[in-house]
Amino acid sequence: MLYKAAGFLHEDFTQNCRTVDMMLNQRATKFAVLAILAAGQTIWAQTDPGPRGGPPNGGNPLPGLTQGELAYFTAGLARFTEVDSVKGTQPGATGTGLGPRFNLNSCAGCHAQPSVGGSSPALNSKQNPQVNPQIAMATNFGAANTIPSFIQPNGPVRAVRFIRNPDGTPDGGVHDLFTITGRSDAAGCNIAQPDFATAVAQQNAIFRTPISVFGDGLIEVIPESTILANLAANAAQKKQFGITGLVNRNGNDGTITRFGWKAQNKSLLLFAGEAYNVEQGVTNDLFPNERDETPGCVINGIAEDHFDTLATTPTAAMSDITGQSAFMRFLAPPVPAPPPPPGPQGQSLNNGNQVFAQVGCALCHTPVLQTGLAQSAALSNKPVQLFSDLALHNMGSGLADGITQGLATGTDWRSAPLWGLGQKVFLLHDGRTTDLMQAIQQHASPGSEANGSVQALNGLPAQAKQDLLNFLRSL
Repeated sequence: MLYKAAGFLHEDFTQNCRTVDMMLNQRATKFAVLAILAAGQTIWAQTDPGPRGGPPNGGNPLPGLTQGELAYFTAGLARFTEVDSVKGTQPGATGTGLGPRFNLNSCAGCHAQPSVGGSSPALNSKQNPQVNPQIAMATNFGAANTIPSFIQPNGPVRAVRFIRNPDGTPDGGVHDLFTITGRSDAAGCNIAQPDFATAVAQQNAIFRTPISVFGDGLIEVIPESTILANLAANAAQKKQFGITGLVNRNGNDGTITRFGWKAQNKSLLLFAGEAYNVEQGVTNDLFPNERDETPGCVINGIAEDHFDTLATTPTAAMSDITGQSAFMRFLAPPVPAPPPPPGPQGQSLNNGNQVFAQVGCALCHTPVLQTGLAQSAALSNKPVQLFSDLALHNMGSGLADGITQGLATGTDWRSAPLWGLGQKVFLLHDGRTTDLMQAIQQHASPGSEANGSVQALNGLPAQAKQDLLNFLRSL
């Protein structure tokens, strides 16, 4: 593959020069290569192929849904794409309950790449002029917000959490970016945004990006026994790589939780209810209280989203969070790239799959788990090619966020499902990079369970690394 000089990390640049020296042992040739790189030209080396083009690999309903299930999926999609305003009276924003504090005004605004239900919207470019929707949200309908430094037009949608309270005690909660102050539908509300500049300067702010919800209904019905048996499997190999892991659990019933960056949420309904309240400020039947009760800013009665007793059909009567969870439950998993014709490309993908297992990636990113018996035949006893064990693993100081959620400590993260990675733009929990090799390398840091795997990968030839990248971008 061709490697653009503009995308070099320092260590990649240095290693490239060493390779040239070893191959040619000629000072003049080395400086010629350096000149080529400085001019933005290309040489042969491994590189992330980047998000693949073509049609979106997600967004469709599960195959085999009944007519009734498909009706709930369609109605749920409408709730997932609904745009909210404070009173539901703004043009194009007929959903009710936005604020008083919020990050965005629609589920689909965050979960957009490569289609509704995906992850953070795509990178802004000449070819794709889409801009981070949080930019316009700051002043939407007259709002008086400023845009924090970590929200960029060509960057990912982000939520921010503060690690500590001012008195030094643990915080960990989401501090919404925007308020409804100044909006034409929020007269009388006057609250300020959090002091993000100070939090960033004090290294007290950490960020998270939206997680794709493709295939989440299948994940919901994977039996606990399957998750635990998989976590205990391959013990000798895991010990060799330094991999342990544990599951997160619900504090009330003790069952395994599996959704969210730290596997902190139990179910899709809970995931929807919490996100609706925390990310959009909409109170609902699961989270019925406003997060900010400042006088003048509590404009609607609670719960703003609720079961409609006056509706005449089941899909019209359901609450937004019921519809959103139905959409996620019946949403098909991502579709991998079609198999290439016989030849070098197909061989590279096969080799990359073998490298994935060889260096231990598959020990956490389990390629396939099996669902159990479910009420829906479309979900029951199905193979789930998610590339995750749904367990928590210590990722070391380099990816630590200092936030504890359930049994997940500040260094623990759920093994992110890798299905759909082929069309994902922003990588890692905070969207810090768009380069797949950088993301892999950042799995290694003091204390990380991935150190052995990254070390094994770094010891392989360049072509093996390229094959792994090609394979991952085919998912």
